[in-house]
Amino acid sequence: MERFQLRRLLESFYAEDIGSGDQTSSFLFGGEQCEAVIRSKATGLLAGSEIIIEGFRLMSDDIQVSLKKQDGDSLSDGEAIAVMRGPAAALLTGERVVLNLLQRMSAIATQTHKAIQLLDDEHTRICDTRKTMPGLRMLDKYAVRIGGGYNHRFGLYDGIMIKDNHIAACGSITEAIKRARSCAGHMIRIEVEIESEKQLLEAVAAEADVIMFDNRSPEEVKHFASLTPSSIVTEASGGITLHTLPQFRGTGVDYISLGFLTHSVSNLDISMNVELG
Repeated sequence: MERFQLRRLLESFYAEDIGSGDQTSSFLFGGEQCEAVIRSKATGLLAGSEIIIEGFRLMSDDIQVSLKKQDGDSLSDGEAIAVMRGPAAALLTGERVVLNLLQRMSAIATQTHKAIQLLDDEHTRICDTRKTMPGLRMLDKYAVRIGGGYNHRFGLYDGIMIKDNHIAACGSITEAIKRARSCAGHMIRIEVEIESEKQLLEAVAAEADVIMFDNRSPEEVKHFASLTPSSIVTEASGGITLHTLPQFRGTGVDYISLGFLTHSVSNLDISMNVELG
């Protein structure tokens, strides 16, 4: 993660949560010091250790952080992730924001790793989508990488993806690709979403760089991949779940993009316990 961007995000999150001040911690504590331990209460993968360091650093320069786990490390119930020592008020004020992000990112990394294991296909890569929580895309996509997955577009600005509504508005896949190609620089790839064999052959003839097979069955994905020249990258997406993912093993598609990695993940249970010292 880029540290400057991370600090800006954390500052905005703290501004939302703390506002004019933490009424509880500021009233209860003066200069008391304490030690706090962040522990996992579930099994999974850690993602977001930098959140702990930068998050508490923003609270106080006097907080010392000792990481016991690094991003990508496995977690089990009760394992210590980090130990912090410093002003009690600062530690407790920063606790919730740090834990919220750590829980979400670790859950995304864990979900991604599970998806890769279930697919069990050396050829096909698992990747994310733009279905991320607004404001958290950098963190969500970082967590996917920690889980062993790959990132799709970061936004509308770093690739051309022609979807069904674009095709309908342009009149055809051929026309949509022609318009995009006439304006796009040589560094920008053009992806087209297709739903039928007829559309696939049209996208191939129009020389798309990437073709997405949208909401197709494993059998259709395998058939479409066999019809696509090796020079064109293939992707399957839409309606794929952890339950159905193993059915796409061996289909020959290059990527499978999964929105559920980020849009409906359940936080990994992680807590912080404090001891006065």
